[in-house]
Amino acid sequence: SRLAALFKHPLYNIPIPEVTEKDKLFVVNPMEKFSLHSSGSEEWVSSSKAEALLPTGKTAYDTYPTWLKFHVGINRYELYPRQDPLMPTLLQDLATQKVVSSGTTSLPAPLPAPLPRRWLLMSLILMSLAVQKSGGTQLKLIMTFPNYGQALFKPMKQTRDQETPADFFYFSDFERHNAEIAAFHLDRILDFRRIPPVSGRLVNITKEIRDITTDKKLAKTFFISPAGNVCFYGVCSYYCSTEHALCGKPDLLEGSVAALLPDKTLAKRRSWRSPWRRSYHKSKKAEWELNPNYCAQVRETPPYDSGHRLLDLMDMTVLDFLMGNMDRHHYETFEKFGNDTFLLHLDNGRGFGTHSRDEPSILAPLQQCCSIKKSTYLRLQLLATKPYRLSDLLREALATDPLSPVLAEPHLQALDRRLEKVLAVVGHCLAR
Repeated sequence: SRLAALFKHPLYNIPIPEVTEKDKLFVVNPMEKFSLHSSGSEEWVSSSKAEALLPTGKTAYDTYPTWLKFHVGINRYELYPRQDPLMPTLLQDLATQKVVSSGTTSLPAPLPAPLPRRWLLMSLILMSLAVQKSGGTQLKLIMTFPNYGQALFKPMKQTRDQETPADFFYFSDFERHNAEIAAFHLDRILDFRRIPPVSGRLVNITKEIRDITTDKKLAKTFFISPAGNVCFYGVCSYYCSTEHALCGKPDLLEGSVAALLPDKTLAKRRSWRSPWRRSYHKSKKAEWELNPNYCAQVRETPPYDSGHRLLDLMDMTVLDFLMGNMDRHHYETFEKFGNDTFLLHLDNGRGFGTHSRDEPSILAPLQQCCSIKKSTYLRLQLLATKPYRLSDLLREALATDPLSPVLAEPHLQALDRRLEKVLAVVGHCLAR
């Protein structure tokens, strides 16, 4: 396995700083079962005052479902560890867990031990299984599983070999389910680990959406096509109409299923406008497109005037260029950690739309600032060598997904070409 060899490489074993209690998103009190605390929120009421060790010899943490362990493991430095033993199980859960109904107050089958009470109550309040996620330009569904875990479902809109037409504006492009899956694995191979886990899934839109949804607006958009397939289009800002309906074969539909981050009522997140945000106007250019010295202005603006925020933005720039994503207008951070933390790389569905051409403007932050983390640069150089070729590593990672092959071969080959261009930009900066 090239992937296993990569993760054993010294560049992928650089230790993170020691994680203290204040560096954890949630703090587990081992002496009080199921009592968790979140910065800026009330303490959760403990379900018991019993000792942390259960009669079975397990600790309270051992009884948590995988999605809850994922949430508890988030810290200031990483969304999940490099060698995360939970990852295979979490991806399997996303791909196979039953989607359950939310129409009554009855609970699913109990877990081996109760969940933290406040988390459980919050899950029940938010439990709107197979309902639409509000906002956004395209249809997304929130699905909830019997263990109270929730995931974001993005249905298939384009086939693997469909390229985005060259005349499309970046804001009129479709979101692609396979791009979300590939972006998660690419982010992991680059050792950023800032995208929540994503798995492909084949969904029965009759049994797992139409028959169990409590969303009346969504339910009204289902119909049977002339070909006899079950279709729906939902309600959203732009691409939710009969002209953009999603149809099964006859009721099976591919999609990406992403683990949701902790709800914002439990772990607040802050949204930041990207300094290199595009104008989202057909004729007007953004300031960074007109001012070659734009980066000097950014460097003097908080939070980019101190810490590693600007360098983290360069990491995101590299990720976006490799997958051809032009739609990075905002990013988020966990509010608890202030400015000294990583950026969340969310909403990657507009990546991997083209393979025959590259978009050099995505690299503008790197070209204008000539800054990059040494560790990132060294890993990019490693991924350009034959034993660790980026396309081979991503191909291997995606082979385990239920929807494999996730990317058409030309998209994988384009990664190697784009990586060389990133290294060429850094080389030019070094020469200067």
